[in-house]
Amino acid sequence: MEYVKGHENFGELPDNFSGYEKSKAVILPFPYEKTTSYGKGTEKGPSAIIEASHEMELYDDEIGAVYECGICTLKDLKTDKDANEMADIAYEHAKKILADNKFLVTLGGEHSITSGIVKAYSEKYPKMSVLQIDAHADLREEFEDSKHSHACAMKRSSEFANVVQVGIRSLSEEEADYVKEKNLKLFWARDIVNDDRWFDEAISRLSNDVYITFDVDGLDPSIMPSTGTPEPGGLGYYQTMRFLKKVFEKKNVVGCDLVELAPMKGNHAPDFMCSKIVYKMIGYKFKKK
Repeated sequence: MEYVKGHENFGELPDNFSGYEKSKAVILPFPYEKTTSYGKGTEKGPSAIIEASHEMELYDDEIGAVYECGICTLKDLKTDKDANEMADIAYEHAKKILADNKFLVTLGGEHSITSGIVKAYSEKYPKMSVLQIDAHADLREEFEDSKHSHACAMKRSSEFANVVQVGIRSLSEEEADYVKEKNLKLFWARDIVNDDRWFDEAISRLSNDVYITFDVDGLDPSIMPSTGTPEPGGLGYYQTMRFLKKVFEKKNVVGCDLVELAPMKGNHAPDFMCSKIVYKMIGYKFKKK
């Protein structure tokens, strides 16, 4: 598998900690942007996250030397195909990486990349569930003539796995009707912000094997303005990390993605936070105490 080295990889790691064969975690930058419907710029998200990671301390005060597990950064997965064909491309790439028993971390790009990856994971982990952190339900059947739009990401993913949705605070009437029809349990942002008592219920709804899809607009725009569709009233950083840490402790997290970062010129804080979240999740996976 072709990967990048040194100053081009996540964390600017030397080859003995970033080679493909020995690395437990593999980062796949996927700068895909075809269906965004408001603010643009998610195609620049992966490179911004990797660049910001070069300024990150590799020793984490909570976890320790996370990089010791090995973190390989692959070359960007680029495609100009429409979202339907892109989903197939994402599926094929994820399937190859999973065949090598790697913990795949995909950096978007827009949220439409998730369903193809979830499909690949569901074949390896048939009883897997998906944990979605997001402002939007993403449960539309179709949006702007595409069944694989970013607004359909969880509807398509739910075809392969049960989805638990956290931080939701925006959805269409069509999606609201679907939630009622299917009797879905959404963890609404208005009910969970500044209150950790929902953690156990959310985790109990997940199966043992869990894939995490983290749309950065799940965070409050006061700390995450760099996204195309910001919604007020989102999650805070520390609460989100407490929740993720507990998910990793209680469940077998098999992979994850982080999507929808649209970098803003002159404001590097959101880029750096995304790098930190990715690093923390890898640490929660491999540096458990």
